[in-house]
Order: sequence, then C-alpha cells, then structure tokens
Amino acid sequence: MSIFRLLQATCSKPPSRLYSSSNFVPSCGLSCGRFYHSYEHDRPPPFSPTEDRILSAALSHVPTHGFTTTALTQGARAAGYLDISTNLFPAGPFSIVNYHLVTQRLALAKDVTPARHDPIKIPTNINKLILRRLHANKAIIHRWQEALALLATPTRLPTSLRELALLSDEILFLAGSTDVTSVWYTNRAGLAVIYASAELFMTTDTSENFVETEEFLARRLEEGEKIKSFVGGVGTWAGIQAGGFVDGMRSKGVRI
Repeated sequence: MSIFRLLQATCSKPPSRLYSSSNFVPSCGLSCGRFYHSYEHDRPPPFSPTEDRILSAALSHVPTHGFTTTALTQGARAAGYLDISTNLFPAGPFSIVNYHLVTQRLALAKDVTPARHDPIKIPTNINKLILRRLHANKAIIHRWQEALALLATPTRLPTSLRELALLSDEILFLAGSTDVTSVWYTNRAGLAVIYASAELFMTTDTSENFVETEEFLARRLEEGEKIKSFVGGVGTWAGIQAGGFVDGMRSKGVRI
C-alpha cells in the first residue's frame, strides 16, 4: 500500500462535524479507532510526569548524541533517575522522536487560535502553520534524518503516519478548514505529504534561517493548488505529492 493510501486509511469515515484532533470525546463511530474531540474539552497529558521529565531531558541531548539510547540514558540521569529508568521506554530512541512530534503538535494547538473559515485565506494560513511547526525542529534538524529513519521502520510506520495525520488535522483545523466530507480526508493526506516533504528538504537546507525551505514549501503548495484546479482534483494532487516524498526519502537512504 502506498504512503498516500496509508494516510487516507487513517480514518475511513468523515466526522459528523469538525473537531480538533488534539482533544477527547468519542464521536461518529470511526472504525479506525481514532476519535475527534471537542476543542473546548480538556485533554489528559499524553505522557506521565516521569516520562515527560526523562524524554524532555533526553531531547536536549539529541543535538550532541542524536536519537540514540545514549541520549535517552543521559536524559534519565539529567532528570534525576537511574539508568534503568530507560526501561520505561520499550521503543527506545523512537520514544524521543515520538515525544518531540506529539509535544510540538500540541504546542501548535495551544499557541494558535483557530482561524475563521475563509477559503481565500486557508492556503496562506496553512503555509504559516507549517512553517511554524517546521521552525520547531531547528535545534535538532541536523539530526532529523536519524529520526526519519526510525519513523520509516516497518514496526513504527503506522504510529508515524498516524501522528502525521493528526498534525495535518490540526493544521487544517487551525487554518479554518471546516470541510467534513471525504474530500477533507484527501486534503489531509496531501497536506501530510507536503509537510513531510518540506521537513525532509529542511534537513539539507543550509540557507540562512532556512529561507530555501520556505521557498520549497511555497512552491509545493502552489503546485498543489494548480493541480487541484486543472488536473483532476485533490486525489491527483495528493498522489503526486506522495510520489515525490517517497523518491526524496529513498534518495536519503531511507528504506521506504
């Protein structure tokens, strides 16, 4: 199954109304096990206090040690725990990657007020939100290809794609998209691949303040709008984006 199809399959049925992906309250009987949640509801923290302290500290060691067991062990020590505390994380270094993805997605939802629905402004809002999320990778971007390799392993790929889909949910919601038809899911899949492509591009961007990544993202979004308008809709657009992302990952030596 292609990356695009896997992303589309994250949910098989559109919700009865739009909720933020960051919150909780089961709705609409989704067969995939994902839930949409009222934006006003509080949500429980995704990590326990101990997990949060260790993984947060481990993340600070990633610039030096990478996404490795060493960074995880150093994080446990820095947080005041014994080395054996790393047994809390059977996924090993992938736990650090997942922690970064989840906490940055939640930070985006916390810090940005959802825009009003305005089809004209949605593309600009999406561009700004993606850039905001990408800039959160700056401190560890020179290590991010290590993270991508972990994300692309067969055992971790379903979790990775689910988190990418949740990020796309959040970006669309915050950008003011209120579509609740099947088209919304296709849009989400295409957006997920565009984000992932820009993130991959950023790992080799040496321009000042990652200006080339910003230009790359603008081109991909513009191409997407043209393809949606003239070639046959969002399905064609998302499929093209997915193909380009897979080629890019393979060019970096990631098996996918």
